Amino acid sequence: MRASLLQIAVDEGESIDSRRERVASLVREQAGADLVVLPELWTTGAFAFESFGAEAEPLEGPTYEVMAKAASDAGVWLHAGSIPERDPEGPLYNTSLVFSPAGELAAAYRKIHRFGFDKGEAVLMGAGAELVTVRLPETVVGLATCYDLRFPELFRGLVDAGAETLVIPAGWPERRRAHWTLLAQARAVENQAFVLACGTAGTHAGVPQAGHSIVVDPWGEVLAEAGAGQEVLSVEFDPARVGATRGQFPVLRDRVLGVERPRG
Repeated sequence: MRASLLQIAVDEGESIDSRRERVASLVREQAGADLVVLPELWTTGAFAFESFGAEAEPLEGPTYEVMAKAASDAGVWLHAGSIPERDPEGPLYNTSLVFSPAGELAAAYRKIHRFGFDKGEAVLMGAGAELVTVRLPETVVGLATCYDLRFPELFRGLVDAGAETLVIPAGWPERRRAHWTLLAQARAVENQAFVLACGTAGTHAGVPQAGHSIVVDPWGEVLAEAGAGQEVLSVEFDPARVGATRGQFPVLRDRVLGVERPRG
């Protein structure tokens, strides 16, 4: 598979409509890739908390429409990062959208773990409740978002649901970049899965972003890593290595805690 991680920088002087079109153009430039991944909350900026309410949109709103067309134009699977979603019957959600090469919505994932410690996202947005996987022709993708990366039980659940490739859009701050790299490698090793973690560049609401999007193989080896301001990270990887790794070193079958065992 060939994947392109687009490390979008949020220019606060740019309108959201202009940013959508700029990103759509960048997605179309990735024609020939199998999978394109965008970062978390790239329409507003992950730390622009005061903008979440004003810029929230319905699931099938403007970003949905522009990204669906971009996926279709490029003929790629598109993980369109996440948007602040306004549920007409509930709170806001930090929601990821995945489109097929035909431009159809293949999955939507509402972020389960909200960041902020009783402020910011943690109080402004509702929590998702469902684990989500998407079956691509080459691999089963498990969805998580940014702060979710710190919660290994979520990824165990995704592996139990068949995930072989873990895709994690984020708006991760520069001051904790060491954690970003460490946790991405840990999630890959402990789940014997590929990890594609797509961060943002630039600064969000005064918070410098880490950038350094990263692709890690099932042994924890870094296949590719972007620089702080690099816009596109492209990498080729072989999804068959997941099955081979799990067969050669079958650690997952030795799980004891949290595993249903037959009785009798």
